[in-house]
Amino acid sequence: MYTELNSILNTTPDSFTQGEFVLLSDRKSDASFLIHHFLSLYLRARCKVWFLGLVQSFNHYSAISQRLGVSLVQAKEKGQLVFLEGLNESLSVLIPQETDTRSQAMGFLSDPAVGLKSLYEFVRSSVTSSGGGEEEADGAEEWGPPVLLVDDLSVLLSLGVSVGAVLDFSHYCRATVCSQLQGNVVMLVRCDGEEEEDDGDDEGSERLLKGLTHQCSLTLHVQGLPTGFCRDIHGQVEVCWRRRQGDGQYTQKKLFQYKVHDKGASFFAPGTSSAVL
Repeated sequence: MYTELNSILNTTPDSFTQGEFVLLSDRKSDASFLIHHFLSLYLRARCKVWFLGLVQSFNHYSAISQRLGVSLVQAKEKGQLVFLEGLNESLSVLIPQETDTRSQAMGFLSDPAVGLKSLYEFVRSSVTSSGGGEEEADGAEEWGPPVLLVDDLSVLLSLGVSVGAVLDFSHYCRATVCSQLQGNVVMLVRCDGEEEEDDGDDEGSERLLKGLTHQCSLTLHVQGLPTGFCRDIHGQVEVCWRRRQGDGQYTQKKLFQYKVHDKGASFFAPGTSSAVL
């Protein structure tokens, strides 16, 4: 968890906005450090976290979280963290075994054209069945609002899932977690190529990013420096808040430069700031 980023977002483990859909994205850079930030933030806030790790193993996230002062192993043992390891779950679909008892959350791999219903059903059933009376009656710890993290949605496109199906998945996750349960959703999407490129590919990451941007209330977009490589600054983050105001939408943007360290990250004074009604 990066305290300087918390200050920028006006967030702490003890005080954060509920019902928020946070979109993380990157272009010619790596926004993975933001996933680790929000994971550690919500675990410290005692939220119950569902993490769909589609590109890395549990050990990868665990090693980085350990450096940030959070133990994912303990969080799993306590029931605070539910981790879906996409790499392992995929094997149960691609190489089925008669004795395999794992979930069919990745069942779409056998037929990507059917969409992500199986993945959404895993999220919906897990999140909605986790609360309240039964856990308290069993003496289990009581957790805060639910949080869904996804790293990263872009990989679904490379597996043959359409942009429309991914947007439907994010929409239903937002409706369930944010609206129904007043929890939070954090999703990462990666973009290839230059921002101004328009090759007419309606099924690419650019269309996915645009669609997700319309759904979210907070975006953090990571990109390289326009001046090129710099040893002391790794890139810049554009933070954009979207809030309903009357009949319209209020948008505020701020640009920060950053540098990632082994045990944290530094964020520097904004280069630009703007507000649009």
